[in-house]
Amino acid sequence: MTRRIFIWIAHPRANSLNHALAERYASAAREAGADVRVQDLSAMRFSQDFTGYVSGHAPLEPDLLAWQDNLKWADHVLWVHPYWWAGMPSKARAVLERALSPGFAYKYRKTGMLWDKHLTGRTGDVIVTGDTPPILDTLLYGRPGRRAVRNQMLDFVGIKPRKIVQFGAVRGAPERKITRWLDRAAHLGRTAAA
Repeated sequence: MTRRIFIWIAHPRANSLNHALAERYASAAREAGADVRVQDLSAMRFSQDFTGYVSGHAPLEPDLLAWQDNLKWADHVLWVHPYWWAGMPSKARAVLERALSPGFAYKYRKTGMLWDKHLTGRTGDVIVTGDTPPILDTLLYGRPGRRAVRNQMLDFVGIKPRKIVQFGAVRGAPERKITRWLDRAAHLGRTAAA
């Protein structure tokens, strides 16, 4: 069976290193036989105004509905995002806040503290780029961005995290290091397609 992979480039600026990593992942996955869809945050248009999940909140715009459709379609997802202030850029967070909504991605049960995960049966990879070297992010800060995306985003809605990798420091990285990151992204894409 052909794997269906949805790649979300969660960088608000076009033509970033995140785009190059996503393209290498996508190319390798396609070469290995996967069906791949890509959605680019820099091209998405929607309101970032979010006041919580209350009745009467604004309906989702077409780009957010397309993002949800891509997520429902996929067996496997890849999110590629920069690491800014210990997490995703605000525009990427706005997609998650608005589109991973109750009823679509999860639903709290009427009693107790548990919830139903609506996106089970999917796996996910995440590639994070930043200027903090991964070893320092681990030793000094305890990997807050990677822990949040694994536990409080993917796993919360039922997507089983597969690989979460962090590349850095991007600023001043020599070409040979960037090439290694691109090769690692390709390897992850081939593995995801298998």
